[in-house]
Amino acid sequence: MKFSEVFHIKKPILGMLHLKGDTPEETLERAMKELQIYEEGDVDGVIVENYFGTYDDMVLVLNEIEKRKTDLVVGANCLGCDALGFELASRYPFVKFIQIDSVVGHVKERNEANLRAFFKLYRERVNVCVFGGVRFKYQPVLSIRTVEEDLQIAQNRCDAICVTEDATGQETSMEKIIKFRNELKNFPLVVAAGTNIDNIAKQLEYCDAAIVGSTFKDTRKDTGNVSLKNVQEFMEVVKLFRKEHYDTSR
Repeated sequence: MKFSEVFHIKKPILGMLHLKGDTPEETLERAMKELQIYEEGDVDGVIVENYFGTYDDMVLVLNEIEKRKTDLVVGANCLGCDALGFELASRYPFVKFIQIDSVVGHVKERNEANLRAFFKLYRERVNVCVFGGVRFKYQPVLSIRTVEEDLQIAQNRCDAICVTEDATGQETSMEKIIKFRNELKNFPLVVAAGTNIDNIAKQLEYCDAAIVGSTFKDTRKDTGNVSLKNVQEFMEVVKLFRKEHYDTSR
């Protein structure tokens, strides 16, 4: 599924549902409150991710979203088991995209054939837009190829490429963003970490979307709580960017 088939607004902003909670009930309650904040704050989509939680928590939250429904575009990222992301998209048709933290460059060369076969198998089985990281935060770099060569390979394994620096909340450098953009040409590029109200407009000049986590939290850290005020302030900057660069009346 192509990026343009999933997102019909220019420069979509995707908020993280990190699934924080001490019990499944608390995790679900928090996730639904955060979803409501994102809806009220005019975010364009959400990613359900087992960042603090588990795969079972993802299923619990997706079941609830299926029941209550949302106008936001819903994605999933199952950390620790990429295959389960595809399985969730297969199980829940409203999951329109999945994120995989690395699609190339993080395995030893002898395992590249396995990785190639994995993506061929699941992309043929499941019609979902895939966001794939290249030189992504916390991922090992075991590639024998250049980043430019790996970016070319990645375009055959995903529908949008995610770019970050080295850690959660760390600003993604414009140098890296521009390097990726120059190599990818018109292929969708998503900045996936370190966005804030001061850098998002500049980053959106080169990126087609942004994934936002820490900036939306009350503490500006991943461990905080999603803040409606922070979401609204961020989205005001994005809306102004869209107004200045695109005809939003269409």
